[in-house]
Amino acid sequence: MTKGLKYVIAFASAFALMLVARALVVSVHSVNGNGLAPLYKNGDQLLINRCSYGMRIEGNGLLPYSRLMRQPVKKGDIIAFKVPCDSVAGIYIARCTAIPGDTIRTINGPLLVPGLVNCAKTDYYWLEAINQKNPVDSRHLGFIAESQIIGRVVTVLYNRHNIRLQ
Repeated sequence: MTKGLKYVIAFASAFALMLVARALVVSVHSVNGNGLAPLYKNGDQLLINRCSYGMRIEGNGLLPYSRLMRQPVKKGDIIAFKVPCDSVAGIYIARCTAIPGDTIRTINGPLLVPGLVNCAKTDYYWLEAINQKNPVDSRHLGFIAESQIIGRVVTVLYNRHNIRLQ
């Protein structure tokens, strides 16, 4: 085997491994809007841990949705999710404020109230943006199924609006 071919194989292997890691383990998503301001601003690039609640297997019609090594979503986690309806496309960020078994009441805003009739079904979560004017959270969409949750936000990598070219 020639030296050049070794480098090509090594580079191709590293590139394939990076693609698999990005698809299954971590991904980077951009914040568009100020739904979680002041915590996350418009233009922030967020690192999402796609395995934080278990490895997601979508199946795309061939297999049923499932998660390997499933971990529960915790209250207070900031998570990335897909909207369950077709009218709003994209990936959104919100804080988990109610987990299965919690009860909520929505009078002048959602409120956790012990003892009320349990509105949450198994594997459904109540997600809220910090900014009350955000149109894409559970106050407008209802409960979000676990199958719509992509993963937990780990950190802000950078803000694309603050990059200065010199």
